[in-house]
Amino acid sequence: MADKKHPQVVFPASLVAPVAGFLKGQLKELRRRRKDISGEDPFKNPDRVMDNAAPDADAEEQFGHVRTSAIKDEMDRKIIQTRKALTRIKIGKYGICTNCGRMIDTDRLMIYPEATLCVKCEAKKEKK
Repeated sequence: MADKKHPQVVFPASLVAPVAGFLKGQLKELRRRRKDISGEDPFKNPDRVMDNAAPDADAEEQFGHVRTSAIKDEMDRKIIQTRKALTRIKIGKYGICTNCGRMIDTDRLMIYPEATLCVKCEAKKEKK
């Protein structure tokens, strides 16, 4: 959505190369952590089916399952965001707001490298 007022700007490859390396490392770590969390799910324990546990033990298993499911969902969301950021780097659109086409502030990208919206567009989105 670049126009005469806001021409399309692209971050130089030399600037985004370290970001890509960081995001690839983050993606690898997220996948490893997701696998570890999956192993902590009490519902994955095959002995659980044969266990005639007390109600409090069953409640603990339920809580453990809900907890690991929530963490896995959050990890899945983060993995998707990271993969999208890597794709945007590959196609030369990294750091450009998907809504207005302006550059995303570099301070924002340093804190949240997966950002696809500038601060102004993010604020508008959150008000809705």
